Amino acid sequence: MFPTIQWKDGCVVMIDQRKLPGDEVYLECRDYEQVAQAIETMVIRGAPAIGVAVAYGLALGMSRQSPGEDSEREFERIYRRLERTRPTARNLFWALEEMKADWDRTRGSELSDRRQSLLKMAQRIDVEDVETCRRIGAWGKSLIKSGQTILTHCNAGALATAGYGTALGVVRAAFAEYGNIRVYADETRPLLQGARLTCWELEKDGIPVVQITDNMAGWFMQKGEISVVVTGADRITANGDTANKIGTYSVAVLARENGIPFYIAAPMNTIDFSLEQGDQIPIEERSPDEVRKVGACAISPEKVAVRNPAFDVTPAKFIHAIITEFGIAYPPFDVSLQDLKNKA
Repeated sequence: MFPTIQWKDGCVVMIDQRKLPGDEVYLECRDYEQVAQAIETMVIRGAPAIGVAVAYGLALGMSRQSPGEDSEREFERIYRRLERTRPTARNLFWALEEMKADWDRTRGSELSDRRQSLLKMAQRIDVEDVETCRRIGAWGKSLIKSGQTILTHCNAGALATAGYGTALGVVRAAFAEYGNIRVYADETRPLLQGARLTCWELEKDGIPVVQITDNMAGWFMQKGEISVVVTGADRITANGDTANKIGTYSVAVLARENGIPFYIAAPMNTIDFSLEQGDQIPIEERSPDEVRKVGACAISPEKVAVRNPAFDVTPAKFIHAIITEFGIAYPPFDVSLQDLKNKA
């Protein structure tokens, strides 16, 4: 498995996902501002991977603190900068909260010890994310049958996590179990994460994958070529409403119309129990140029008005189950997710 993100020689090193599948390039971030910009510019993306990135970014920022600076003020400044990078992914805020708890716990210790503790916490978040994804895969494969075709939207694989993946974790576990699983991957406009990233990952693993455009999903469902849909998530509310890459809601509606199970695969730290329902989730709007262009090629008039929400919210009523590392939650999600939280 290729490394999505890692701590190496005092730097945060991450694969530049903007350049895939053409070039496999790794970017070295030598300060927290470079980590923040990498998140904002989609060098790294995917809710769990962003969580790992901000954890490492905070550890990196504090390791470079200048002598004589107020460490508490510096920690707060770095924390707030990383907090502003992207608003929707719950894992980002969860990871920052974990890092702050560690920082507060070590108050009164030597600064060098506090810095080392932050790094260890970031590394723990990194390692535990991979194990979490493997556990999600182990639970999720029970929902997949031999010979089935899985439709997925966007990329919820190793690239979106510290390794292995959430939705693709389910795919990988099912493929290892049965060997005859096939995937249909929506290309996922506007940044084509399904075409560029999901197809790249699955090809590297030798898992059969077919790329389709986003507007083909309903047709293939209607023809009986899709058995089940599995996607990741960026934030899930207490009632099961789920924010994920724009276009997920459309896929969920089509799946319901065609009697196809629609599953979400996500770690428990993606669930925001402070929010009751999906309309409370902050939805990021990104640059209009992501829609006006494909790469450097303009596909619409330069000044045409554009809307570019990065995510949409799938209401819980369209979701058959939510797969976590602690088990599978079924409706009513306000009860089942709380039960899983209590087991965590």
